[in-house]
Amino acid sequence: MDLQHTDVIVIGAGTVGSMALWQLSKREGLRVVGIEQYGRVHSHGSYAGESRVFRTAVHEGGTYVRMIQRSRALWRELERESGRDIYAEVGCLSIAPEGFPDLVTAIGTVRQFDIPHRLLSTEELRAEYPQHRIADGDVGLLDAHGGGLRPEVAVMSALDLAEANGAELHFNTPVLEIEERGDGVVVRTPQGAWLARSVVVASGSWSTRLSPDLHDLLRLQVLGLTWFMPRHAEQFVPERFPAFLRDVGPIHFFGAPSFDGYSFKACTNPEWPVYRDVDEVPVSHTRAELIKIGQRAAELFPEINPEPVRQSVHHCAYTPDRLPVVDRSASGRVVTVTGLSGHGFKFSPQLGEWAAQLAAGDDLDAVTGWDPRFALPAHLERLAATGPYTGGGH
Repeated sequence: MDLQHTDVIVIGAGTVGSMALWQLSKREGLRVVGIEQYGRVHSHGSYAGESRVFRTAVHEGGTYVRMIQRSRALWRELERESGRDIYAEVGCLSIAPEGFPDLVTAIGTVRQFDIPHRLLSTEELRAEYPQHRIADGDVGLLDAHGGGLRPEVAVMSALDLAEANGAELHFNTPVLEIEERGDGVVVRTPQGAWLARSVVVASGSWSTRLSPDLHDLLRLQVLGLTWFMPRHAEQFVPERFPAFLRDVGPIHFFGAPSFDGYSFKACTNPEWPVYRDVDEVPVSHTRAELIKIGQRAAELFPEINPEPVRQSVHHCAYTPDRLPVVDRSASGRVVTVTGLSGHGFKFSPQLGEWAAQLAAGDDLDAVTGWDPRFALPAHLERLAATGPYTGGGH
């Protein structure tokens, strides 16, 4: 089979791949190819589902603060270059009982890194956010730089810009195999084969199919999305209703304001098992699950119809400690970004920038903000110390 030649190939054009293509396409003289097994912006990937919560007051602690700050700047850059609205900076409101561990961590993060925020008492929450049913003892943290992201718009914008900058994009083209050899990396598809100097593997939940080294490290967890119709939709528009996180005992809800004018996103996840392959993941909630989610949502939000008006089920590759894999092979030719563990979309511009830097051959020490714990050998070393990964937790 004749090989087509290029400089860099990005496998996967979703959360990370689209951002890597956008960044790579800005580099002078670099021939860039993107290969996606589905169409341009599709419903199968982890990013799909209208909106994503953006937080700078991260409850994961300081590890991600610099990543989120850089990503915030890149989201604005993507908006300027594309002319599209992607990042609605309407705030993100975390509500939980006083002393709830994640909230305590988030408050510590905003104070440590001087992130703009407000702390709200039970009475202030009830007065300012009547959309929520506030329990005695609940307190709030309003992250001023938080808000909602439009993932499909973001991915489309990054791909359009990459193509306008000269990247060659191929859709509905599954990758069958990647092979490192002395003169580069061969990428084979049913439509032909390429030889590239370097390859970015950004295939999300499909990563283990192309990278066997990830098989023991990654597990797929299910992410269910639901939307509800409030009786007073005007109360849930972005200007009046921030993105949110709610914690009540073991129940965790998250969501976004109304972007469609009649419904808002409020999601929690049933106790689904973990999976090894995308083909095993359920494609929908069961009727019993939707009833239970609706009942829980009605307990948190007065004046909503507890029957979801929309629902969808997605998946994401998780690592045991929820740190992503961002690494380059020993040869320097294959860059892998995966294991975003359900919270990676907000970081995707930073992850795409790192992928582009590594694929273009930039020195690892020059990749600002990259954490050595993200390297695959470091992940595998931690996995060996803790035993087989069975998944669990969101």
